[in-house]
Amino acid sequence: MIELFGASISLEPIWLTLQVAAVTTVILLLLGTPLAWWLARTRTRWRVVIEAIVALPLVLPPTVLGFYLLIVLNPNGAVTQFLRGFGFEGQLTFSFTGLVIGSVLYSLPFAVQPLMHAFESLSERLLDAAATLRAGTLDRFFSVVVPLSRRGFLTAATLSFAHTVGEFGVVLMVGGNIPGQTRMVSIAIFDHVESLAYTEAHVLSAMMLVFSLVVLTLVYGLNRRFGVKVG
Repeated sequence: MIELFGASISLEPIWLTLQVAAVTTVILLLLGTPLAWWLARTRTRWRVVIEAIVALPLVLPPTVLGFYLLIVLNPNGAVTQFLRGFGFEGQLTFSFTGLVIGSVLYSLPFAVQPLMHAFESLSERLLDAAATLRAGTLDRFFSVVVPLSRRGFLTAATLSFAHTVGEFGVVLMVGGNIPGQTRMVSIAIFDHVESLAYTEAHVLSAMMLVFSLVVLTLVYGLNRRFGVKVG
């Protein structure tokens, strides 16, 4: 707990939010990179369907996604029971794990779309030239694709992190509002407003506003300077 501008601000929601955002961003980059590469290269008729599924969180109300995740990940659900067969003893809902799962699904398009646009902008001649030099598939990807798409990776990471920080509906449905365990910054602001603690709500909201402005300035600055597509 710290005193800031006359408000008593708990650091637990801030620390938890940063942890969830960091873990979510790493997972999204690991999962989103191969998915974005496949979407950028494939010519299958199912590409449109997969793209629509990936982009679904952009238009789907967060509470809807959170509700279905709550059903799927509940302690008696098939997913939890399956994991218990491998020794998993915890629970997925109302936990840090649940927060991460919900955040990964809800922020998926913010990682996949910038990466997909970056991959689509690559010249086929560069990949063909690397192939003529006997570079394997993985070698071409890490030595040619990744360096040329680094700004797409930066955009994806930045947007994923920022979007996770600002989540509310999904994390509230899946994680609940447990102090010190699942209460993130957005939920803490809601709590302060409900309890008429407007000074604390003002301070946390101002911090979120400044953070969001800095992130958007960075992303659009990259977009304007280097021609990186944001979404």
